[in-house]
Amino acid sequence: DTRSAELTKYAANCMLATKISFMNEMSNIAEKVGADIEAVRQGMGSDSRIGYQFIYPGCGYGGSCFPKDVRALIRTSRGIGYTPKILEAVESTNNAQKNKLFTYLNKYFNDKLHGRTIAIWGLSFKPNTDDMREASSLVLIKSLLQEGAKVKAYDPESMEECRRILYDNNLILTESKEEAVIDADALVICTEWSQFRAPDFDFLISNLYEKLIVDGRNMYDPKLMSEKGFLYYGIG
Repeated sequence: DTRSAELTKYAANCMLATKISFMNEMSNIAEKVGADIEAVRQGMGSDSRIGYQFIYPGCGYGGSCFPKDVRALIRTSRGIGYTPKILEAVESTNNAQKNKLFTYLNKYFNDKLHGRTIAIWGLSFKPNTDDMREASSLVLIKSLLQEGAKVKAYDPESMEECRRILYDNNLILTESKEEAVIDADALVICTEWSQFRAPDFDFLISNLYEKLIVDGRNMYDPKLMSEKGFLYYGIG
């Protein structure tokens, strides 16, 4: 029936958003107790009742569907006198997670980001699109600019979209991922584009002043990063 079909659409997207926020919450717990969220994810996913889909921790979900549908079902629920506690927690957790990358940077630089140059790889809310609606990169860039940092950013598809959304003298959009890194203090990865999976690590070592990588999508092996001389912050 029509009513059930409508709710099914919202419920499906809200379930997927819930899985993402749940894993992000687990990643925050893992950091505090000394666990590795990637090992936890593999263990969880091996349970056939759970599986591996949508249990990847990261820097928060974005796009046009998940944020909109979670908020829509929250408003609908409140409008009929029901408090959707789980959905409210999903949205709250996601909003907090989008600040995670900035928190890592701010802590490392002891609240002194003014004058620093931060390279960002990935602007879209997910790979293979130019869509930046509610992307985690936007939260990070705005926070960095507010603190007086310079941002050098690159994305394979979203450069024009970024120019349309953001304009600031301290935001530089580069022609390549390598150009973004030159003379930067740190590198942050916001989107897991395939071309970021196997970068020239020697080039990064030579051009990053602080040898700092903040990986919002857990693309690299922390042990390998340590062996290569990086200070590496992943999620969880």
